[in-house]
Amino acid sequence: MTKPTPTLLLASSSPFRRELLDKLNLDFIHQSPDIDESRREGESPTELVMRLAREKALALADQHPDTLIIGSDQVAVIGDRILGKPGTREKAIEQLSAASGQRVTFLTGLCLLNTRTGRSQVACDPFHVQFRTLRQAQIERYVDIEQPLNCAGSFKSEGLGIVLFKALEGRDPNTLVGLPLVVLTEFLAAEGIRLPL
Repeated sequence: MTKPTPTLLLASSSPFRRELLDKLNLDFIHQSPDIDESRREGESPTELVMRLAREKALALADQHPDTLIIGSDQVAVIGDRILGKPGTREKAIEQLSAASGQRVTFLTGLCLLNTRTGRSQVACDPFHVQFRTLRQAQIERYVDIEQPLNCAGSFKSEGLGIVLFKALEGRDPNTLVGLPLVVLTEFLAAEGIRLPL
């Protein structure tokens, strides 16, 4: 007799990640983990997102036995500078001004933790965005219309943010929104969940 398929849990409060996971047509629950997301001294952006993705999954492990927990974290990087979620209008304008005319890399860490076996799969999926050269008035108007204050890099690519870009480069456009579905389906397959069901 085979064991039943474990529950799937998205360790996130992000409505964007929930919408992305809905694309896979899987039943899942979601819960927000409570972790410290501060960057450690000497930690690279890639190391940061992979660690936080894993910590988000681990934070909920004790509460959810027999569960596949998805943790994800994202930062935007210009050179060595990390752009997180702006939180304020002023910070969003500052971030988009810095991104104007630049190639920005979005690093999304992903972890799939099987709390039944203790196995965790972790990866970082990069996605690159070439920004148009933006005028200050454009930036301010965009921020006021879309209010991207809870988005790394200060834009919503699934919305009006697409007009800010000159070119996109990466293997999975879902990564830019915050959940790399191509990698996730590979992780799920390794756990015996092959899509479509």
